[in-house]
Amino acid sequence: MLDLHEDTEILGSQYGNDPYRSVVPPIYLSVAYDYITDDNAVRDDKGRVVRYSRETNPSLRPLEKAVAALEGADDALAFSSGMGAIAASLLALLKRGARILTLKEMYGVTIQLLQDLLNLVGGSLVKVYPSTEEVINELAGGKYDVAVLEVMTNPTLKVIDLREIGRAAKEAGTKLIVDNTFTTPLLVRPLRLGASVVVHSSTKYLAGHNDVVGGIAAAGGPEVKDLYEWRRKLGTVQPPFEAYLTYRGLKTLSLRFERQSRTAMALAEFLHDCSKVAAVYYPGLPDSPYHGVASGLFERPLYGGVLSFTLRGGPEAALRLVKALRVARVAPSLGGTETLVTLPAFTASSHISPEERRALGIEESLIRVSVGLEDEGDLVEDFGKALGAIS
Repeated sequence: MLDLHEDTEILGSQYGNDPYRSVVPPIYLSVAYDYITDDNAVRDDKGRVVRYSRETNPSLRPLEKAVAALEGADDALAFSSGMGAIAASLLALLKRGARILTLKEMYGVTIQLLQDLLNLVGGSLVKVYPSTEEVINELAGGKYDVAVLEVMTNPTLKVIDLREIGRAAKEAGTKLIVDNTFTTPLLVRPLRLGASVVVHSSTKYLAGHNDVVGGIAAAGGPEVKDLYEWRRKLGTVQPPFEAYLTYRGLKTLSLRFERQSRTAMALAEFLHDCSKVAAVYYPGLPDSPYHGVASGLFERPLYGGVLSFTLRGGPEAALRLVKALRVARVAPSLGGTETLVTLPAFTASSHISPEERRALGIEESLIRVSVGLEDEGDLVEDFGKALGAIS
């Protein structure tokens, strides 16, 4: 497994035309670069002309090359947000009348974007329960042009077997866009399992410090050129300073992700044994229905830094608990150095109908936890005291 923390070729001082061969890549703040015609222009390592920072910027290339290496892609492109990366990926693959398959439990804005785009091009969208069997059954027969999936769903942490789905999509002639934000390339590399494009909200684990908004799309073959052209036309390129911060965060991805995963396991085990907790959703727990598929799919014996749980006392108890926390903060997002909690039924999952939320297990008492880098004992103690404060 490629590890950025150890790979000196990726993290070395190979930053193109930097005459000082700096250990840390320089930040290019220039909007424009000397340019008369393409014949005399400076080009990046992929032969693309560097002339205007809406199109590309040298500060992006260390990050893009590193993510491409991690994902096993021909190249990766940095965007100003995760939604920018998803939008360009969809536009690169969509055609008029497109038929798209996705999951009922997906990031809400992704589903909204899918529907809005299809309203414009006259296509159709089908959403299925996030199980491997249901996705494969729906793919059979080649009904879909594109499938947009997440490896691990938010907020109930259902895991689909991308190995089986990738094979089914190939047989059906369906292009796969896979959001790898929750699992990262440390656990899953979707391009090796049949995906055409893999996307990240790099705001989360890749940057990892809750101080950068960004996105990444990685691909192989002709999709890279199409992604580049859509990014250029949409103007969704990541600014140079944000790319620098994301690249800096990427250097510690392996260290942070392992720590967060192990702390999440400890917290999940603690909550699992608490009488006030009705259920814990975390694929690392041996009794999770997704433990087997996750253990077989993931490339490391880790299960990520996000878990969810429900309380026997219902939504009022959940609200009292999150208010009683002192180490963890009540805020959206995930994958950063601070532990953050949310009530998904009232936030990220509020776009789902109450009936579908119940079917998916997204109860009003569900609490999602994104584990940070705090001391494991301090975090478990914080939740223990908060649980003790509710009746």
